[in-house]
Amino acid sequence: MTIKPRDWWPLHAKTSRDLARTESSHMKYAIVEMSPGDWAHVRVIYEEGISTGCATFETDPGTWDKWDAAHLKAHRFMARRTSPASEPLVTGASVGDSSILGWAALVPVSNRPVYAGVAEVSVYVASKSQGHGVGRALLEALIASAERAGIWTLQALIFPENRPSLALHLRCGFREVGRRDKLGKLYGKWHDVLLLERRSKVAGAG
Repeated sequence: MTIKPRDWWPLHAKTSRDLARTESSHMKYAIVEMSPGDWAHVRVIYEEGISTGCATFETDPGTWDKWDAAHLKAHRFMARRTSPASEPLVTGASVGDSSILGWAALVPVSNRPVYAGVAEVSVYVASKSQGHGVGRALLEALIASAERAGIWTLQALIFPENRPSLALHLRCGFREVGRRDKLGKLYGKWHDVLLLERRSKVAGAG
């Protein structure tokens, strides 16, 4: 059965590692939970995003321990290709007959209790996997996971020149709430950052 992107999250998938399956006209993939053993593949895609110069102020993905400590453990997902082994992989990060197409995770914005329901999203898709709905499927996984956990606000910090990321977040219900001028310098160049947020209509609504 083909699962439409906006309908792909099944209610019974809360405890299943294989959370959902979807497909585009050219590839099939599953949204699955990330485990420590997936770090090598996550790192490859993270490095690719860093190399664009418009995805993050980070210049090195660091170690698993550093990444693990910074991200919420209950909200980490990957898109894994489920095509047959005879089909070419779309990225070098492969696991058996599958290929890791992208990943997404949540970062807490503060350790203060009052901000327990606010988190920042990170979504990275391998360049050769873009245009197949992978980013949207991953972001929708984060949104669904966050709402089940009672997280009421998701935010995203996006470079204005990163138009695909901006469009993705707007399609998934985020809105632009501000622009921070020259927030940080990357490779000697100042960058503005757009602040987007999505306020849940379910979590924290009362």
